[in-house]
Amino acid sequence: MSAAGLALGYGADLAFGDPRRGHPVAGFGRAALALERVLYAPSRVRGVFYAGVLVGCAALAGHGLSRLLGRRAALALLTWTALGGRSLRRTAAAIADQLERGDVEGARTSLPALAGRDPSALDGDGIARAVVESVAENTSDAVVGTLLYGSVLGPAGVAAYRAANTLDAMVGHRSPRYEQFGWACARLDDVLGWPAARAGARLTVLCSGAAHGRTWRVLRRDGGAHPSPNAGRMEAAFAGALGLRLGGPLSYDGRVELRPPLGDGRAPVAADIRRANRLSSRVGVAALAATVAVRGLRARRAAGVGGSRASDRRRGCSR
Repeated sequence: MSAAGLALGYGADLAFGDPRRGHPVAGFGRAALALERVLYAPSRVRGVFYAGVLVGCAALAGHGLSRLLGRRAALALLTWTALGGRSLRRTAAAIADQLERGDVEGARTSLPALAGRDPSALDGDGIARAVVESVAENTSDAVVGTLLYGSVLGPAGVAAYRAANTLDAMVGHRSPRYEQFGWACARLDDVLGWPAARAGARLTVLCSGAAHGRTWRVLRRDGGAHPSPNAGRMEAAFAGALGLRLGGPLSYDGRVELRPPLGDGRAPVAADIRRANRLSSRVGVAALAATVAVRGLRARRAAGVGGSRASDRRRGCSR
């Protein structure tokens, strides 16, 4: 049933993208803001409590939805609302369109919907790099991670994982306000994102075609150089697969950071955004196939064990 729910949710995301109204993630964000207004203080202890309450409530909501709708329907619904793969690629493609028309100012205005960095000082190539890096990172966060946790932990796992990912985007950055309060959300997202990033990076190698050798080499060499324990794996894999060089200077909240270079190729241009989108699509399909196969194997093993025990009981009765 989990495999069918994952496949249905993935298909709904491909067909419809994010829900237009009543998106659960938006509702969760409003609840998180309301709780922040009550709990906020520059304190790690309060941040731990904040993260625990919200992620725990999300997991309970996922479990409750499973009991209400059934596991397959709940998993399909939550997977659809959590994935965001089509919306990610659609936003990236829209920025590519703006850059190709020479509308750099419009691309700067659109970039915050995809990446948190300051776009004001970025030229067209800088925006293209930001979008390619964001497509790579979000392929792991929004697609591979959702499918992975749905496969292993069902609806509650999808809800908790997406909640942690959302909280990291809201308060997990190193600004003066959130340095302490957002610490727990950032660390929780790092922990939950660890397996998804590594699985996603290896799927990127498998999906890179003739460039798989280069992709693996860049991933092995550069994946750990990034300050994030997870984002660097996907960005390095995408850099190798696309023959690009990612990393370099960027600005967050007025702070300038110099990220290490990832890959040996040229700097990205607008056309590379579309190549990154196509690679992201292939990785998403591969992640779905892998998680469905794992779920199917586990179901067959469980059925085999159950059947063997029933046979043993029948033989015991016959004696």
